Amino acid sequence: MTAPTTPPPASARRDALTDVAGVRVGHARVEGEGALTGTTVVLAPEGGAVAAVDVRGGGPGTRETDALDPRNLVQRIDAVVLTGGSAYGLDAASGVMAWLEERGRGVRVGPDPAQVVPVVPAACVFDLGRGGDWRARPDASTGRAAVEAAAASEPGAAVGQGCVGAGTGAVAGQLKGGVGTASVLLPSGVTVAALVVVNAAGSVLDPHTGVLYGEYGGAEPAVAPAPEVHRAARQRLEEARDASARPPLNTTLAVVATDAALGRAQAQKLAGTAHDGLARAVRPVHLLTDGDTVFALATGARELDPADPVALNGLLAAGADAVTRAIVKAVRAATGVVGTGSGGGTFPSYGDLYGAPAGPDASPADESGRSDSPSA
Repeated sequence: MTAPTTPPPASARRDALTDVAGVRVGHARVEGEGALTGTTVVLAPEGGAVAAVDVRGGGPGTRETDALDPRNLVQRIDAVVLTGGSAYGLDAASGVMAWLEERGRGVRVGPDPAQVVPVVPAACVFDLGRGGDWRARPDASTGRAAVEAAAASEPGAAVGQGCVGAGTGAVAGQLKGGVGTASVLLPSGVTVAALVVVNAAGSVLDPHTGVLYGEYGGAEPAVAPAPEVHRAARQRLEEARDASARPPLNTTLAVVATDAALGRAQAQKLAGTAHDGLARAVRPVHLLTDGDTVFALATGARELDPADPVALNGLLAAGADAVTRAIVKAVRAATGVVGTGSGGGTFPSYGDLYGAPAGPDASPADESGRSDSPSA
């Protein structure tokens, strides 16, 4: 079965990663008192997608990223896992791997079609103890719940944003972070989209104005909150900082997907330039305490113009733009957390501090698009 070739009509587009035809997203969270973590799975169409990765943070936690090097054997992959739980949470990929094997999806390594080894790249964010329970972390069952949620979703479904999946316990500077997604439709008909888990050691907020960094230079002029609102917000952040003693061990993760036909080196270039979108929205980035990682997926449904030697440029720019907007949407969709237990921390949301401003990126996705599944 090959990747779908027909993108959703303009009226059905979700401004989400799922606007890339055939790509699905599933979230699952760890349940229980003191648990504030989860897993997000991006499921490629059957037949897989060309994939690449670019890791720039100084403290990454990853799995199977070497397999994506263009010099190496694996040509296509079936899923990417983004997970909480730091390095412990990478076990979530095992559940996704088992689910794919049961369906014969993976690199074929024997004469029997069932003899496959699914290659499941994964990356983790640090959220240990954010809900108060240090040992609450995703495992293989969480990964399986997330991939099952992705597989059960309708093509082009809305994607849950905010405190869902791998963004459940995410923090952006001193604000609550989460999951955000956005897409761009190029004049050529190619779609480029991003899904981001915003869990940054750096800040997403301009301390002088209260504007999210990612809103500067956007399609609409950035509107600063009233000075008295900003002063009150800064005071609340100072109080929250006093209650949160844990050091900023963080990571921002992203998947950038397109329906364009890209080679593996081109996909790697897309992953690399997508980091520019991260740098516009988070300051500073790529620190030693970050593990900033961007994956790129290309389903190959639409050919680039062979007569245009720089046709890739439009995709590269769009990928960075989508990442920036996805970060803004993640922060706006998040809900605040008052920590419990040792080191849980208190993390107000942008909405808690500044209210819910008007605009398409101001509120969480329609709840019908959430695909959270409980996992022990």
